[in-house]
Amino acid sequence: MNKILPFVISIVLSGIIAAQTPLHCGADEMRIATLKQNPEIAKAVIKRDAQLENFTQSFIQNANLNAAKTNSTATYVIPVVFHVIHNYGSENISDAQLKDGLDIVNKTFRKQHPNNSSIVAAFQPIHADCDIEFRLAQKDPNGNCHSGINRIASPLTSSGDHRVKNLIHWPPTQYLNVYVVANAAGLAGHAIWPSDADTIPLWDGIVLSHSYVGTFGTSNLTQSVAFAHECGHYLNLQHIWGGNNVPGFYFYPCADVNKDCNIDDLVADTPPTIGWQSCNLNGASCGNVVDNVQNAMDYSYCNIMFTNGQKARMTACLNSAIAGRNNLWQTSNLIATGVYTTAPLCKANFISNKTMVCPSASSVTFTNTSYNGTFTSVQWTFAGGTPSVSSVSNPTVSYSTPGSYPVQLKVKNGTDSSIVIKQNYINVQSNTGAVYPFTESFETVTTLNGTEWYSNNLDTSNTWQLTNLASTTGSTSIMIDNFNSNVDGKDELYSRAINLAGASNVNVNFKYAYARRDTNSVDQLQLFGLNSCGGVSLQRFSAVGGTLQTVPIQTTAFYPTQLADWKSETAALPAFLLTTGFRLKFVFSGHGGNNIFIDDINIDITTGTKDISEMMEDVNLFPNPSAGSCALKFNLSQAKTLTIKIFNVIGEKVYTHAKNVYEEGNQEIKLNTNHLSNGMYIVQISDGTRAINKQLVISK
Repeated sequence: MNKILPFVISIVLSGIIAAQTPLHCGADEMRIATLKQNPEIAKAVIKRDAQLENFTQSFIQNANLNAAKTNSTATYVIPVVFHVIHNYGSENISDAQLKDGLDIVNKTFRKQHPNNSSIVAAFQPIHADCDIEFRLAQKDPNGNCHSGINRIASPLTSSGDHRVKNLIHWPPTQYLNVYVVANAAGLAGHAIWPSDADTIPLWDGIVLSHSYVGTFGTSNLTQSVAFAHECGHYLNLQHIWGGNNVPGFYFYPCADVNKDCNIDDLVADTPPTIGWQSCNLNGASCGNVVDNVQNAMDYSYCNIMFTNGQKARMTACLNSAIAGRNNLWQTSNLIATGVYTTAPLCKANFISNKTMVCPSASSVTFTNTSYNGTFTSVQWTFAGGTPSVSSVSNPTVSYSTPGSYPVQLKVKNGTDSSIVIKQNYINVQSNTGAVYPFTESFETVTTLNGTEWYSNNLDTSNTWQLTNLASTTGSTSIMIDNFNSNVDGKDELYSRAINLAGASNVNVNFKYAYARRDTNSVDQLQLFGLNSCGGVSLQRFSAVGGTLQTVPIQTTAFYPTQLADWKSETAALPAFLLTTGFRLKFVFSGHGGNNIFIDDINIDITTGTKDISEMMEDVNLFPNPSAGSCALKFNLSQAKTLTIKIFNVIGEKVYTHAKNVYEEGNQEIKLNTNHLSNGMYIVQISDGTRAINKQLVISK
């Protein structure tokens, strides 16, 4: 194994993966390319693959499948844990969607898929009940009661390659690790075969794009077939058209009309085929009357069945020691992972579709996410809500009086019970707005969970808080203890309504202080204006990484100690934001950097020299993404001296434009970015005191 590990870094992005996507069939090719480039890994994979294939053929030929099992049930049970890797977007799918995804996999494996009646008559006799069941884990590796679902915030959700497995990985000989991400390396999903997983255990598992999990939410019945397809690879099934065996390093793509039909998937009862990328039930190739287009290992997206031969091959995999698949279903492991019997009630918990209630939309839908088992009773208590109590599992409650309110849930499961109380969980906003000029130095604010200010903690770590350890005016400011946060966090802070109706030429000004922990810190602060509670928002300020810092890097927890540690920012508010229900929203996205502080927020009418922020709406950076040079286009209402620079994500200046003085009117400035490598950059336009930052992506 020591000879193999040095190659891991070099293949993180390409990977040894088997994947499915309606747009691309290159995953097998990626696998073969990786093995060719890394001979040490290839040798180990070839050896294990040969061992598994010899075992598989012997098992199929000689073993009585039912008698070969040593567990006490008639079904192989595989414990599953979901790791939802998200960045607070739509990829953070619900528990219900995850469980539905597992349900449709089980129905596919157990010959119960809702579309089974459509299976072509020629293949109905070999349509197998695979006697394999996937169950959501009820205990973690330490034996603690668990929901079987982990949620971890990370930008890696956008790449979705093997690196997500470095974030969290439960023992693969005990659990099937399933990672749900925003983008599964450009594919619907990917998994590695047992021989590959045995070579690099840290990569064992399945990665799925969220839009291919379950039949509702962000997915649908058609796309849900990808999950079972990847489970087939996990249990040593090849694509139905074959041609991806390791020893010969050969590869054939799906639907290759020039394909050699003698290449096989090593399953006797699946007819040779070129493979299908559409659901043509009359499709035929390789001399067949009809192909098994609906086979789970095809790309047809009506691929909903396994054959008896595929069942035998997967059963052999589950009895082999390669990648420890033979331990998954052992009684001792089913007990250890909590799936052997119905688990006892462990924890009361709930979520809701919103926590901040706007005056015009005051109802909230609550969802009971308690675990485990079946609940015999559910008791809700809603202070300030109507109804004030409920025994419905997922009730809808209305609120009418401004304030912050707790929610309590008590669940029972036979003799077991559990209760949870979430203080200040629901925040009901007020219809009454403050007037401009508006100032806030946080000297009289007593809570950030009230109707003046409301903090929405989207993560499980530290959030906005009042502090008297730093300020620019008086003794109080607000901060996030990001230095001691152990997650990639995201925290919102909303102001009360501020009546700006009838105003013009309005600016918002605030002061902030921030230090990076190191050159890799990419924390981000954003300010948005909202035209109403829950209404249209517009970003007014954004700074990330090196462009955010107000002092040099500090390796200890940062606290500003002098006025020079603070920076003032001003942004104009366009006319459509000047309403009776205007609100401010600060958003901090923390990625392991240092503390952030905000103080002295002011909204007022300005006169005299126009601020650089007044041209914010007119700034256009194109093309973006760019393969080389790009251009800035904006309009100046009066002559200005500007500096245009480009920074990388760690704050290093990589480009400065030569021209400084710009006349009134439309401007188009060409930026020479040909020398920049692929990645994200910040284009900064500054007038010496304030700046506008625009994100630029270089993709060559």
